[in-house]
Amino acid sequence: MTLTDLPDRWRGATVLVVGDALLDGWLTGVPRRLCREAPAPVLEVQHTVYSGGGAANAAVNVAALGGRAVLVAATGEDPDGGRLRRRLDAAGVEHRLVPVRGRRTLAKRRLVADEQIMLRFDEGDSGPLPAKAVTALVETAAAVLDEGVDAVVVCDYGGGGVDDAVRTLLVQRRDDIPLLVVDAHDPRPWAEVRPDLATPSFAEACRLLECDSDAVGAHRAEWVAGAADKLLELAGAPTVAVTLDADGAVVLTGQLEPIRTYAQPALASHTAGAGDAYAAAFTLALAARVPLADAAGMAQSAATAATRGRAPGTAVCDVRGLLETAGEAEQAALSVADLVAAVSEHRKQGRRIVFTNGCFDVLHRGHVGYLNQARRLGDVLIVAVNSDESVRRLKGPERPVNPASDRVAVLAALACVDHVVVFEEDNPANLIALVRPDLYVKGGDYRPEMIPEAPLVRELGGEVLTLDYLPDRSTTKLIGRIRSGAARPAAHPAKSGHQLDTARGRRTRP
Repeated sequence: MTLTDLPDRWRGATVLVVGDALLDGWLTGVPRRLCREAPAPVLEVQHTVYSGGGAANAAVNVAALGGRAVLVAATGEDPDGGRLRRRLDAAGVEHRLVPVRGRRTLAKRRLVADEQIMLRFDEGDSGPLPAKAVTALVETAAAVLDEGVDAVVVCDYGGGGVDDAVRTLLVQRRDDIPLLVVDAHDPRPWAEVRPDLATPSFAEACRLLECDSDAVGAHRAEWVAGAADKLLELAGAPTVAVTLDADGAVVLTGQLEPIRTYAQPALASHTAGAGDAYAAAFTLALAARVPLADAAGMAQSAATAATRGRAPGTAVCDVRGLLETAGEAEQAALSVADLVAAVSEHRKQGRRIVFTNGCFDVLHRGHVGYLNQARRLGDVLIVAVNSDESVRRLKGPERPVNPASDRVAVLAALACVDHVVVFEEDNPANLIALVRPDLYVKGGDYRPEMIPEAPLVRELGGEVLTLDYLPDRSTTKLIGRIRSGAARPAAHPAKSGHQLDTARGRRTRP
């Protein structure tokens, strides 16, 4: 399986999206003066753009990524309902909307000045649907299920668009649904549907556990990982992906350790709908039987690609954007000059730089564990890799087992690694002098006094830290066992610091 093959694997997959569909409006302009009636700016609107929001945007993202999106939702018989239909037509979504006479379509309009959202005003009806509309909604969804689907996505945002009757239908037809994904403000009512995947935001996860999100502080990913059992139980799903906006996501399962993916920071005015892109890509990848960790990485890449628009708007990711963004993970190796330029940009954004180095000849669990720990200590993790000649000088003529190009590719695929660079010297002192890392880390088989680079790092104002390392996990021992044909050692319990060691999701770089 290659990255470019993935869209072909899910192309044409039928995804039924049912839930709260709304209209997003973006009124952009330039504020040139203050209002006479009040101390408020006057926005001279120059452009008005409408797009699907909520369940409608989830369907638009499915279609943009190459799937066959079928949207079943209730909408009003009003001008905003007409605008929503036209946007869905333009996006290639097969909409089977249920018109409700007298009901106003949910709409969210934003006033945007110089890419800054000044005000959002919401309109529309969010109360329960009339009985006749509920019946029509259920019959329409059942008809789509009769035709056959590859996945169902439920978008329940409290807008009144999904009734208990819809939930009952999905319970009754559960065996006809190969993959069921729930994106809901409150996943608990949907537990009886036995979803395969739930995608709450961090705020929704906190509400689910009746926890004050402010009390969690900066350690959101660790908090989510620690609450895995309870979140999985309440959501009633074997997999729960908790999105952390600018911090990426944590994917929880009952069988594997959490999968951690990382996001690229984006302007707040560009992030509306990023969760819809995340859910759409995750759904299509799982429907195509992509392994969970890779599917999580693709979902993160889709969310990042969707927020890269040049102007404010509802986030949508297409195939080209997904491949470009996800492909960056395979191009993480930089020249020294490009690395210095990248570090300069990170510094401008106030990001904390973590640096480590090694041969990484045969990547093993010990490496992955300490690299994940290192990434959690900062905002950007740079891994410097010894060149082949350097490894030979340090380890002997039979090393490396894997050439630098392979070692770089494996490291670049790790979710926790942002940049990889190859250096020719026997130690990374020159690189350290150029990067000036805030934190220099090594695996726990080193003591601080054994690290020759430590004085230089401290002289440059950085810190030096050694991290936990799993016993009996070393490249030299592993290669020795392979060559001798010896059995692997008995498994050792993972230390508490390695709870995210198996995070393999493909990540997008800041």
